[in-house]
Amino acid sequence: MKNSGLGLLSVLDFYDWLEMALISTRDRVFELLEGETLLEGLERTGHKVEYQCRSGYCGSCRLKILEGSVTYRVPPLAFLGRDEILPCCCCVEENISLDCGLEGEVGQKPEGFLK
Repeated sequence: MKNSGLGLLSVLDFYDWLEMALISTRDRVFELLEGETLLEGLERTGHKVEYQCRSGYCGSCRLKILEGSVTYRVPPLAFLGRDEILPCCCCVEENISLDCGLEGEVGQKPEGFLK
């Protein structure tokens, strides 16, 4: 966070500090709660995501990312394609769009949502 030199944050700096990345799926747009993994956020919002290890080893939670990108604090051991992510262990730092539906849903893939 930037400091104006007077010990006060500008309104824009404060807004940038508060702003969180938006996650869009076929059915929802949401933000992650503080300390929440993407997998936990998807579960909280009613999305169907398979999982096993919750730590990047097995690859069961693998999802296709349609727009945006994620990072990893530690590279996952599971093999990933160019357009795949592991929501159990990735870090979301910008708006992303995922090919993921709600629990029990059978639907078509979105055209994309965020740039």
